[in-house]
Amino acid sequence: MSATATRKTLAVLVLIPVVVALALWAFAWPAARIAPRDLPIGVAGPATATAPLEQRLAERDGAFEVHRYDSEAAAREAIEDRVVYGAVVVTPQGPELLTASAASPVVAGLLREAVTAQVPPGTQLTVTDVVPAPAGDPRGSAFGAGLFPLILAGAASGIVVTVLGLRGARAAGTLLGAAALAGIVGAALAHSWLGVFAGDWWAEAGVLGLTVLAIGSAIAGLAALIGKPGIGIGALLMILLGNPFSGVASAPELLPAPVGALGQWLPPGAGGSALRSVAFFDGAGAGPALLVLGAWTAAGLTALFVGGARNRAAAPATAATPAPEPAPVG
Repeated sequence: MSATATRKTLAVLVLIPVVVALALWAFAWPAARIAPRDLPIGVAGPATATAPLEQRLAERDGAFEVHRYDSEAAAREAIEDRVVYGAVVVTPQGPELLTASAASPVVAGLLREAVTAQVPPGTQLTVTDVVPAPAGDPRGSAFGAGLFPLILAGAASGIVVTVLGLRGARAAGTLLGAAALAGIVGAALAHSWLGVFAGDWWAEAGVLGLTVLAIGSAIAGLAALIGKPGIGIGALLMILLGNPFSGVASAPELLPAPVGALGQWLPPGAGGSALRSVAFFDGAGAGPALLVLGAWTAAGLTALFVGGARNRAAAPATAATPAPEPAPVG
C-alpha cells in the first residue's frame, strides 16, 4: 500500500469516530440535560397571597424567572405576547395555572408538575390552556419534526448552487426561488393538510421560506468565499449544531447553557421560534428571530456576491498566464 493510501486510510479511521463523538455530543447531551433554566413564568394575584409561592419558585436554584402581574388578565396577555410560558394565578377559590401548550407542550407539562408540587397538600389546582396546541398536533411532535426538512432544504439549495457553479445574481435568484417554493410547499403540507399550524397561511410560508433562504445563502456564501470547505462548515453549523441546539422540540430555556442561547442565533433555532410565533401567537415575539434570519440571509448573499466578484477578477489573470513551453527534445 502506498504512503498516500495509508494516510487516507488513517484519516478516515480518525475522522469517523470524531464525527460520531461530535454528533452524539450535539444531539444527545442537550436532550439528556433537559431542565428549566431561567424559564420565564408569571405569578398573579395579591402580593400577600403570591409572596410564599414566589419564594418557593425562587428556591428552585435558577430554574424560573418569575414575572409579577397584578391580575389574571395581565398574566394572560403576557402569555399571548410570549413574554412568559405560563402563569400561576392565586384566587380566593384556589390557585389556577395558565399554560400555553402551543408555546411548548413540554414546558406546559413541566409547569403543571412543578406548580402542583408547590401548592399546599390537598389543594385542587385548576389548569387552563390559554393558547392550546392545534388539534392536529396536540403534543407538538409534528412541529418539532418539521424543522429538519427545512434545514435539509436550505442546505441542499446552497450546495446545489455551489456545485452547479452559479454565481452572482443568478445564484441569488436561484436561492430566492427555491426558498419561496419551499415555503409555499411547507405551508401547504403543514397547515392545509396536516393541521400542524393555526396562524396566517402566508406568514407561515414566509417564515418557512426565509429560514430556507438563510441556511442556503449562508452555505453558498461560505463556499463562494473559501471554496468547498465552506460547504462543510455551513453543514456543521446548520445541521450538526443548529438542529439540536434549536430547542424546537422542547424550548431554548430547557437546554443547557450556553446551547439554548447559541441555538437562537443560528437560522434553525431562529426559524423555529419565528414560526411558532406566527403559527400560534399572531406574530408576537417574532421580531428578534426574524432579525437573526435576515442577518444570516444578508451576510450569506453578500458573501456570495463578493466571492463571485473575486473569482471573476481572478479568471482573466489565470487565462492571461501563458502555458510553459515544452522542453526541447534531443
